[in-house]
Amino acid sequence: MMIFNRTWQRLAPAAILAALALVLSSCQGGGAKSSNTREGGNPTNPELFTVPSDQLSHVQIITVEPTALTRSLRLTGAVAYNSFHTTPVITQVSGPVSRVVVVPGQNVHQGEPMLYVASPDFSQLRTNYLKAKDAYALSQKAFARAKDLYDHHAISEQNLEQAESAEVQAGGDLVAAQSALKVLGITDPDELVRTAPTFEVPVKAPISGLVVEQNVAVGQLIQPGSTQCFTISDVSTVWVLVNVYQKDLPYVRVGDTVEIQTDAYPDVFHGRISYIAASLDPNTRTLQARIETNNPGGKLKKDMYVTATVNAGEIKNALVLPDAAILRDNENQPFVYTETASEQFGRRPVTLGESVNGKTEITSGLKTGDKVVGNGSLFLQFANSLQR
Repeated sequence: MMIFNRTWQRLAPAAILAALALVLSSCQGGGAKSSNTREGGNPTNPELFTVPSDQLSHVQIITVEPTALTRSLRLTGAVAYNSFHTTPVITQVSGPVSRVVVVPGQNVHQGEPMLYVASPDFSQLRTNYLKAKDAYALSQKAFARAKDLYDHHAISEQNLEQAESAEVQAGGDLVAAQSALKVLGITDPDELVRTAPTFEVPVKAPISGLVVEQNVAVGQLIQPGSTQCFTISDVSTVWVLVNVYQKDLPYVRVGDTVEIQTDAYPDVFHGRISYIAASLDPNTRTLQARIETNNPGGKLKKDMYVTATVNAGEIKNALVLPDAAILRDNENQPFVYTETASEQFGRRPVTLGESVNGKTEITSGLKTGDKVVGNGSLFLQFANSLQR
């Protein structure tokens, strides 16, 4: 079965008419004919045939020259969050959730409250901090006054040292109270001075990003250090995870540039391979590679299917033909038509290498300087089949 491409489907009517004209003119003695038929009709080489000059307008002749072929590898994969820019929201406070103020899909800023936990312990810690803050302020004033009195010989050195020691002790108590609040996520303890007494502890966003998961609800009891309340991801960059077959492993390297496309958008996203797994998946016999790409506007969503085209290096001094020049015989073996002499053509079996963007490397069967039929090869194939 002959192989016909889309170009042939468009040009088929014209090519068939031209080929029929070629055969008819041959039958009348003035057209295409076998150039290797002796008297008696025995062909010396049935693969060679001639095409009259008035029919050559259907044929494009390409001179084979070595060129560089940029190798590309087309892979499929899915979008994933960048784990380096994704974090769970966990608090060290215990108690029931009293309020939830964000939802999945919402963007949050670092330090923004996401939920509140009703914690009786928090009230005591707040009181301890405020007392320690007041005590430290008083100790500072007492030490300053004692120093002034000592300078005027009104008190002894021992009294000055006692005032200094009291200030140091009060400062230590204040630091301890601040640390206890920071464990609960209160990074600005002075905020407690400006707000009314409350049992609610705010759980704040540790990073800026998109809320991608919620795991708590109002009334749920929070276990300190273990309950994952939310997950936040900075989706300005994402990962694309692709599976690489064993045969393609030599062409995939960390640092290779990648073009990423999805059916959802016409945009082309540009990324780079940042990681290649050390072992194969035993079920799929593929190796996972990770591509990191910028995600402007957050267009790429988690689990979205994409196509990744890897720039896998360059083949230098390759003999390359357009795909339109390459045909296949009844046994599906590739061949091309070469011009062996003026108006004389023949089949040439070839071995194919890499195929990239409508061009294919020829690894054997041709040499530099050979003249090959490009566009119009299907015309010759059809005409040749009619002459046989």
